[in-house]
Amino acid sequence: MQRHSSQGLLTDRASRSAPEAVYEDLRARILHFDLAPDRVLSRADLAAEYGVSLTPIREALQALEQDGLVRIRPQSGTVVTRIDQSELEQAHFLRVAAETEVVRRLAEDPDPALLRRVRSLLSLQEVLVGDTEQMDMFSELDRSFHRTLFEAAGVEKIHHMVARRMGHLMRCQRLELPERGKMQSIVAAHRAVVEAIAAGDCDAATAAMRSHLAGTITRLEHLRDAFPACFTETGES
Repeated sequence: MQRHSSQGLLTDRASRSAPEAVYEDLRARILHFDLAPDRVLSRADLAAEYGVSLTPIREALQALEQDGLVRIRPQSGTVVTRIDQSELEQAHFLRVAAETEVVRRLAEDPDPALLRRVRSLLSLQEVLVGDTEQMDMFSELDRSFHRTLFEAAGVEKIHHMVARRMGHLMRCQRLELPERGKMQSIVAAHRAVVEAIAAGDCDAATAAMRSHLAGTITRLEHLRDAFPACFTETGES
């Protein structure tokens, strides 16, 4: 996996509080597998790494625990969680319910300015297709695409709520992204959604989004078999 550096974190994100900046960086490192499942996190080591006191570290870890990405054990430290299939499936259910309604709303009254923005994002994604050295950028463009749809529908707060629940699913997507043809299939799915919105076809837009969001879920067993150390055991919580 690509390495993720925390150097310069607080100066790069001066508009954020220290706990928010540490939280965002640690979350990204977990989602990118720079901090792998079962990794033990030392508060003292993290404080030294980020150049902050223990308080921002504690607050950041508490927020990550709410996301389901770490488990805080008072006697044995903080551990990065494995991917939990039950949590993943519930996050997927929530996302499908929200995002299919988002695209339906957008297709009811297509906005040319929105269509220009999302097509621009798709063009940038297409440039990166097949380049596994650019997975971070490709993933960021993917998140920007979906976030832009929520914002255009006027429900950006719902996007934030959904995104906080997406940690387990996003790690699965990260595992799958390097597979041959995956980047191309994502771009094609995004384009199908955009063209359905542009055509004002609500049913086609919701069907395209539902099909797109089902991609990783349908390959979950394959991913469990390929990366068993990343997943909880069946029945484990």
